[in-house]
Amino acid sequence: MRVTRESLIRIAKETAQERAFNDRDIIAAYLTGSLVSPETDPMLGGTADIDIIFVHAEEPKHRREFVKLTPDFHVDISHRAKAEFKRPRELRLDPWLGWEMYDPMLLYEREKFFEFIQAGLRAGFEFNAPAPALQRSRLLLSQARSIWRDLLEITDTVTSQDLLQYMNSLFYAVNAVAELSGPPLQERRLMLEFPARAETAERPGLNASLFGLLGATHLDPAFIHDWIPEWRLAFEAAMENSRVDSRIHPARLNYYEKAVRSMLAGDNPRAALWPLLQTWTLAVEVLPDDASSAWRSACEQLRLTASGFEEHVSGLDQYLDEVEILLDELATQHGLETSTSI
Repeated sequence: MRVTRESLIRIAKETAQERAFNDRDIIAAYLTGSLVSPETDPMLGGTADIDIIFVHAEEPKHRREFVKLTPDFHVDISHRAKAEFKRPRELRLDPWLGWEMYDPMLLYEREKFFEFIQAGLRAGFEFNAPAPALQRSRLLLSQARSIWRDLLEITDTVTSQDLLQYMNSLFYAVNAVAELSGPPLQERRLMLEFPARAETAERPGLNASLFGLLGATHLDPAFIHDWIPEWRLAFEAAMENSRVDSRIHPARLNYYEKAVRSMLAGDNPRAALWPLLQTWTLAVEVLPDDASSAWRSACEQLRLTASGFEEHVSGLDQYLDEVEILLDELATQHGLETSTSI
């Protein structure tokens, strides 16, 4: 099967039309992600997903689902309620939904929903102006800082949930920088695309620090390669568990594994660590202790267990401070309030 950007977009349109025909509660559908960005190759390791958002007149019954097309391609469907868009001008301050609605591809609408929302979102060309951009970044940084405070309570044992919280804090901090020059970065490409965003922000050191905070500064990429079989076993075991995070799904196994292998063979092999470690930790969270020994061994290699975790949390504190200084400098440059004057 020959798969191209165009064929994936065609599948997106057909999926939207079919769903809307069978569900009168759907009032609009749009495509987001790498498929709508001509500057981004949607394929990573020969795999890709199709990110479709369905907007419902009422609260949807579920929020996310995955539909397998082939072992390497799937549809990632998110469901939103119309009420989430009732104040279009406020969306420009939303670091997630704002970018999602800023420049997607319309697939379907039953009423004049899309034009109304975008008119409010883009009014006065203010979406990318310094003030709303900084406010979106500050919101992300605030979320990162809130999670960091919770990490201070960890003592003798570091659990999978603790590591997920640590990575969530880093995820928000990284995107506080990334959002200054574009949409938020997602899990597969986070460490692959962040170097360019850090350069644009004139803070390349933030990228080096990110690797350090994951214990990857001097990590031999061969270790990541060697972890893949155990990661896969955990992923396959966890996807049978109803309590697991929705991302640990049969349709996404190749989506992650082939991306990891592709990055390992590329110019920035340590970038593969983020998607592998995050999904491995999500899987381990629902597995019995005797199924997590390989994961714990990998964490020890990265010094992300009790013996080194306090040092990492301290480093995260410094990282958040550096991001805050960046945002304050930009605020001063544009005559806006800094964090100390808000």
